[in-house]
Amino acid sequence: MSAVLDHPVLAAPQDQTPAGRRDVRPATKKLGPGRRRQLAWVGPSALLLLWAVSSATGLLDPRILSEPWTVVATAGELIADGRLQENLAISAQRAGLGLFFGIVVGAALALLSGLSRVGEALIDGPVQIKRAIPGLALIPLLILWFGIDETMKVLTITLGVFVPVYLQTHAGLRGIDLRFVELARTVGLTRTGFIRKVVLPGALPGFFLGLRFAVTGAWVSLVVVEQINATSGIGYMMELARTYGQTNIIVLGLAVYGILGLLSDGIVRFIERKALSWQRTLAG
Repeated sequence: MSAVLDHPVLAAPQDQTPAGRRDVRPATKKLGPGRRRQLAWVGPSALLLLWAVSSATGLLDPRILSEPWTVVATAGELIADGRLQENLAISAQRAGLGLFFGIVVGAALALLSGLSRVGEALIDGPVQIKRAIPGLALIPLLILWFGIDETMKVLTITLGVFVPVYLQTHAGLRGIDLRFVELARTVGLTRTGFIRKVVLPGALPGFFLGLRFAVTGAWVSLVVVEQINATSGIGYMMELARTYGQTNIIVLGLAVYGILGLLSDGIVRFIERKALSWQRTLAG
């Protein structure tokens, strides 16, 4: 227990609020969950409106970017023959597997590094090296090791996910209030109790922030791996459309990726609000 509490990640000095001083925060008008969800769609709706107006007025050449109504019609055709659903299901499976493995690896490494001096010495340096090397730059090596099957694709997505989860979770551990550590010493919490009551709740805000970056990283990695010798998926569909000059299908694929990214980020934010309902913020 003492080794855990004395670790620099959890014993880092922090600014403490002087006793008796009230935490004064600017008065803000709280928004309900429904209102926040509505505001989240303002930006995408404005972008869609700009796209439609530019296409309708001729400012945007359809050979450069297809009109929104053409993309919608294309989506209807692909849904009718089943191609869009089939490729979307395959893409979602790849992204889901890579995201799952990346979250598990990133969170586990962050806890090992944050709770042990030896773990930090062994783990943090290699992760920082991996951070400096883009995951996509490793694709040629991964192809040599694993071929071009699903293992390579899922592993590439995993490499794009675990680093932000590790970094933000590790930062969350560093941000744990020193007063909680001292209180754990005072009440005599066991190592297990300390991790469950202090470490995990303290790391959750950083973990969810890393998860939002990780979701984006998963979709970015997916776009690339599905255009490298793939025979299915949204990226493959886009690459095939590029060969035949079908701009409408390419734009549709981009729109699908964008919608998936927006929805997945919204899901993470919803879970975050529920899991951190005890945390007061200026936005809450």
